[in-house]
Amino acid sequence: MAGLKSLAKDTAIYGLSSIVGRFLNYLLVPVYTTAMSAQSGGYGVVTNIYAWVALMLVILTCGMETGFFRFANKGEDDPVRVYSTTLLSVSIGSLTFLALGLLFLHSIAGWLEYGEHPWYVGMMMMVVAMDAIQSIPFAYLRYRKRPLKFAALKLLFIFLNIALNLVYYVALKGNDVGYAFLFNLICTSTVMLCLIPELRGFAYVLDRKLLRRMLSYSLPLLVLGLAGILNQVADKILFPFVYPDEAEATVQLGIYGAASKIAMVMAMLTQAFRYAYEPFVFGKSRDKDNKQMYAQAMKFFIIFTLLAFLAVVFYLDILRYLIGRDYWPGLRVVPIVMAAEIFMGVYFNLSFWYKLIDETRWGAYFSLTGCAVLVLMNLLLIPRYSYMACAWAGFCGYGVAMLLSYFVGQKKYPIRYDLKAIGSYVLLAAVLCLAAEFVPIESLGLRMAYRTLLLLLFVAYIVKRDLPLGSIPVVNRLVKK
Repeated sequence: MAGLKSLAKDTAIYGLSSIVGRFLNYLLVPVYTTAMSAQSGGYGVVTNIYAWVALMLVILTCGMETGFFRFANKGEDDPVRVYSTTLLSVSIGSLTFLALGLLFLHSIAGWLEYGEHPWYVGMMMMVVAMDAIQSIPFAYLRYRKRPLKFAALKLLFIFLNIALNLVYYVALKGNDVGYAFLFNLICTSTVMLCLIPELRGFAYVLDRKLLRRMLSYSLPLLVLGLAGILNQVADKILFPFVYPDEAEATVQLGIYGAASKIAMVMAMLTQAFRYAYEPFVFGKSRDKDNKQMYAQAMKFFIIFTLLAFLAVVFYLDILRYLIGRDYWPGLRVVPIVMAAEIFMGVYFNLSFWYKLIDETRWGAYFSLTGCAVLVLMNLLLIPRYSYMACAWAGFCGYGVAMLLSYFVGQKKYPIRYDLKAIGSYVLLAAVLCLAAEFVPIESLGLRMAYRTLLLLLFVAYIVKRDLPLGSIPVVNRLVKK
């Protein structure tokens, strides 16, 4: 249990930057959706460009973040030498991308249909290059178990970004979408300055032999990462090219992007868990009880993501005020997108079996298969079903990848997951969702009270089955009194 307590502690601290940070970042959703009406298509532009940024970030990091953890923990190489080699390789690739991107900026912006505003694209090229470089010092902070500085820098970015956006879009009543990208550039540059201590104090060495070994390990992860990020952003990238009405495409994409933000609480949980879980897994890989620990971590991950799912779905009548009223038609995608995010989180947990046995090609196979399902569904169904096709495509793509990883993993690196307990939680969550949906209550207050009772039933089941009050440190003392 000591290992799980350590994991929980680190997850909580990293969650400060991921969960609390992104929750604060939700302030930008009502800001943007109020300043930019759905019909203006402004938020569609934000959604589309940030999708490209996410894709390019995966390409530029080349899976080297995970590769750094693997080689720094193996004990065969000097961790500082691994860090230096990783940092230099990612930096060289990112700066080359930025130079070429700015050289051909107008052509690229025209292809993306932003020919009238090329610096929307130019500013985000600078951002993605810096983000890629920063990912390695941030990984180093995690390796050295310095979650407080990690969280502080992530929160610095978020608070500064929120402040700048509030001044322009709320106080000054601005509505130019370009300022959203400018503020991101300012904040990313500020964080880069704060990471200078992690960029000095050691000899910069590019160990070519080590780099070849790292690339051999990490390049399959690049394919895995590409497939994974495409599962998240392919719909937002493809939508303007596939939707039949070019003028309406950014409008519909903006509605989908805004509504999906409410579902991103699941992505926050998964990201916070990932930051703590990745170094935890590689650190525990030599322990005898590691498989039991992984199984327990999986069960508790599913329990608490289901709890988050129920909370968002039950209180959607309140959460919808996070976005402008003209974006409300898109709220029907929220349960579907959240379910897809749960599948993605489970898939991430399952993915460590092939990382631990150095057969990362399996991750590429699974993710590419899921990505193919997602892309095909988007291409075929967006023209007819608009953004609802995007939501269901994500659900099916993640579901396929998750199932493939589980069944192959049980043959290659078997782990006895508590499927009976997990199944009982999933069934209970489904029953409670049906109870909430099909009991019509007109009064908002009474409806929220009823759904709160349903949520408390799920919490009570968790406490009774897997988290007795006596095991919670603070509550334990209160119970004894």
